[in-house]
Amino acid sequence: MTEPVLYSERGSSWWPVLWGPAFALLGLGVEALTPGPVNAPLWGLVGGGLAVAAAIWVYGRRRLVSVRLTPAQLVLGREELEVGRIAAVTDVGAPVGARVLGGSWTVPKGTGEVPLRLEPDEVVLAWAKDPEALSSALARLVEQ
Repeated sequence: MTEPVLYSERGSSWWPVLWGPAFALLGLGVEALTPGPVNAPLWGLVGGGLAVAAAIWVYGRRRLVSVRLTPAQLVLGREELEVGRIAAVTDVGAPVGARVLGGSWTVPKGTGEVPLRLEPDEVVLAWAKDPEALSSALARLVEQ
């Protein structure tokens, strides 16, 4: 039985994979409008190579920068935290050197910090693109 997802963020969408083929089509079009030979197979390789590189990047972001909150656990990137361990969400200060959840040294670029106080009086930093929404969803769970 799966639990309902209360908050979720994907690390990235898949549309950046289309950038490489789009640039290759643009290059092919420019080359077709200029005098000289048209190297369609080469442009196909360029578009395919860029698409593969972008797919690897998107896959990594979807695994390492995704957020999911269920009633039982908070998943940030590679790390899972049981919601029962969270003691407080509101009025928690972020001390210097607090551990960042998700397996990184800092919060990911483009995200905001959500300080959490855990049970044995430890402060950690959760993160999300919309930190207020994550904080309010966590507060509803923890402060019931």
